[in-house]
Amino acid sequence: MPETTENFKDSIETLLESATDYGKTSLDLIKLKTIDKTSDAISSIIPSLIVLMILMVFLLFLNLGVALYLGEILENIIYGFLAVAAFYGVIGLIVRFLMRNRIKRKIYNYIIKQALK
Repeated sequence: MPETTENFKDSIETLLESATDYGKTSLDLIKLKTIDKTSDAISSIIPSLIVLMILMVFLLFLNLGVALYLGEILENIIYGFLAVAAFYGVIGLIVRFLMRNRIKRKIYNYIIKQALK
């Protein structure tokens, strides 16, 4: 009889050790998956940000050139800058009122797809 109790205690201890090891391994796996997803998201965002910054500098100089050119045509530099500003104002209103939900949905879906990858 004492031998059975001893075996039972050993079995319980072994089971508890296995459960503890399983819990630690599961926690480590969750940590590694989180690190993987975060690294993947950041590594795909950084090149896009670099391209976006280069594009923004290009557009800045392009807009300055267009504004100066329009200013020469309109015989007043200020009118050229006002024309470019009005163009972007109209574009901004169109995006705000007509395309906001579409853009928001696409960004939302992209984030979800990256998280579930």
